[in-house]
Amino acid sequence: MSENQNEIVIEMRDVGVSTMRDLSEIVLEKINWSVARNEFWVVAGQQHSGKSDFLMMTAGLMPPVQGVYKFFGNETHIFDEARLADRLRMGFVFDMAQLFNDMTIAENVALPLQYHRNLPTTEAVKQIQELLEITELKPIADVTPANLPRSWHKRAGLARALTLQPEILLLDNPFGGLDARHSHFWVRFLDELWRGHKLLGARPLTIIATTDDLRPWRNDSRRFALLKDGEFVSLGSWREVSAAQEPVVKELLSAPIEFA
Repeated sequence: MSENQNEIVIEMRDVGVSTMRDLSEIVLEKINWSVARNEFWVVAGQQHSGKSDFLMMTAGLMPPVQGVYKFFGNETHIFDEARLADRLRMGFVFDMAQLFNDMTIAENVALPLQYHRNLPTTEAVKQIQELLEITELKPIADVTPANLPRSWHKRAGLARALTLQPEILLLDNPFGGLDARHSHFWVRFLDELWRGHKLLGARPLTIIATTDDLRPWRNDSRRFALLKDGEFVSLGSWREVSAAQEPVVKELLSAPIEFA
């Protein structure tokens, strides 16, 4: 175990989260949560429970409206240009991928190298060839997103988030809209990243993912939380999740709800 294995990389104390649409509209309050380096968290919730807003705030794309949020021990409100170095320690995968339709898949994936490393397009694309290979994007590298289904958009969004080799990976509903083939890839690949993939020099990755379906995330090594009625509730291990009597958890597990 490395010396910084137990380092707290994300800490929230009485944090409140607003919506991206209206910063005065609070969707979550009094979040008390800490994430240690190399943990794998799955934050579940029904639709409109605030999952995307929570992740956007965690990513520093909008400030907390209440409380204290610390990133690697430093109080953080939002990652502006002065905090760019900190921001690049974190990769973000959007639910809808957010690709540029006038660029090829390879150009989309290589974009962080152009923007943050000032590399020309040709050189940036050259440097991501192994990443394209590992994420199975190489056969479609020269295709534009408009000519591909959503599953490949999300795959490209994942590759783009890994381009700068972050220490923390945030994923907004990564399994949403995926077929069985793509879901299988994501489960396997995320576990490899978490344990230490050669792509990142075998360095384990801290992962936080949101979901509205707990079933694909079954794993005794992951930690789980629930967003419900404006609150953040830590659920614990998969064993505790599967034994939970909370109706919302049962729904997210697609288990029948027993009424008294």
